[in-house]
Amino acid sequence: MSANSASPFRSIVSGSIGNLVEWYDWYAYSAFALYFAPVFFPKASPTAQLLNTAAIFAVGFLMRPLGAGFLGNYADKHGRRAALLLSVQLMAGGSLLIACAPGYATIGLGAPALLLLARLLQGISVGGEYGTSATYLSEMAGERHRGFWSSFQYLTLMGGQLLALIVQLTLQQFITPAEMTAWGWRIPFVIGAGAAIGALYLRSHMSETAAFEQEKAAKGASERPARLSAVQQLRAYPRETLTVVGLTLGGTLAFYTFTTYAQKFLVNTSGFTKEQATLISFGAMAVALLFQPLLGAISDVVGRRPVLLFFGIGATLGTVPLLRTLAHTTSAWGAFGLLIAALFVVSGYTSISAIVKAELFPTHIRALGVGLPFALTAALFGGTAEYLALLAKDQGVAEYFYWYVTGCAFISLLVYWRMGETRARGHM
Repeated sequence: MSANSASPFRSIVSGSIGNLVEWYDWYAYSAFALYFAPVFFPKASPTAQLLNTAAIFAVGFLMRPLGAGFLGNYADKHGRRAALLLSVQLMAGGSLLIACAPGYATIGLGAPALLLLARLLQGISVGGEYGTSATYLSEMAGERHRGFWSSFQYLTLMGGQLLALIVQLTLQQFITPAEMTAWGWRIPFVIGAGAAIGALYLRSHMSETAAFEQEKAAKGASERPARLSAVQQLRAYPRETLTVVGLTLGGTLAFYTFTTYAQKFLVNTSGFTKEQATLISFGAMAVALLFQPLLGAISDVVGRRPVLLFFGIGATLGTVPLLRTLAHTTSAWGAFGLLIAALFVVSGYTSISAIVKAELFPTHIRALGVGLPFALTAALFGGTAEYLALLAKDQGVAEYFYWYVTGCAFISLLVYWRMGETRARGHM
C-alpha cells in the first residue's frame, strides 16, 4: 500500500492500535505472573516463584536486540509496514503458546520450557516493534506536531499495560483467586492472541511512509549495503548510537521500576493485597497516559532537551525518597499519589523517547538505529529491573536497588545535559 493510499492520521491511528495490542500481549505476562507462577514453578516460596517468572521475563528482553536487529534491517530494506506486520504475527504466536501451555504438574520441566519459548518469540516481536513503530509514527507525523504524535507510541505502550490490568481487574471480580491460579490466568493470553489477529488486519491496511518510499526511489535497493550486519551499519553512526544508549539507560529502568515492578512492590514490600495493588497500579497508569501527549506537545514548543532534563533531574533526586516512602505507605491513596508523581517524572522520557531517537538517524538506517541500541539497553537494564529488585529484597538489601535506579538516571542526565537539540537540527 503506497503512502498516498490512506491518510497519515488514519495510518497513525492504525499503527498506534497495533502497538497497543503488541504491548498488551507483552505486559499480560507480568500482570498475571502472581497467579501463574505456582503453575510453572510449584516447589518454591512465593518470592522464589516470582524470581523464576521474572528471570524468564528478563530472558524475553534478551531476545529483543535480536528482534530489533532483524526487524530493524527488514524495515529499512522492505518498509516499515512490512516489518510491523511480521512483528504482530510473532506476538500472536507467543501469546497463543502461553495460553495453551500445560503446567508443571502435567509435563514437568517441559512447562517452564514452553513458557520460555513463548517469551523468546514475544521478545523478538517486541524488540522489532519498538524501533519500527517509533520510526513509522515519527515519519508519518507532520513536522510541527511530531512530538505530540510520536508520544502515541508510549501512550499505546502504556495503554497495553493498562489494558492488561483492566482484564486482570475484571477477572478478579468474577472468579476466585483459586480459579485464577488454576485456569483464569490463561484468559488474557487468549484475548491477546485474538487481538493480535485484529491488529494484523489493521496493519495490512496501513500506508507506507513517504520518507521510506522517497528513500527507496532515490536509492535503488541494489545500491544499499544489504549484506552488512546491523553492527557494521551502526558503526557509521557511533555518536548517535551511543546517544540512544545513554538516552535509554535511566529512562527504561525507571519506567519498568514504576510500572511492571511497582505492582509487585506494593504486594511484597508495602503489604497491599494483590487486588489492591492491581487497582492502585491501574489508576496510576490511567492518569499517566494523559502525560504522554501533554509532554510531547510541550516538546514541540520548547524542544526535546528541556523535557529530557526534567526527567533526568527528577529521577536522580526523587527515586530514593519516593521508594522509601512508598515502602512504608499503608494508605492506598497515598501509594496512588506517589506512583502518579513517579510516572509524571518518567513521562519526561517516555513521551518523547521515540521522536528524539528517530531524529538522530537518516531514513535509510532509522528503524535499525532507533531499535537495536534501545533494545540492547532495555534488555540489560529494563529487562532485569524486576529480577534485581526482587533479588535485593530477598537478600534484605532492598535499598541497593533504589540507589541503582538513581545512578542510572544520573548517567542519562549527563547525556541529556551534553546532547544537542534534535527538534530543529535532527534528520527529519
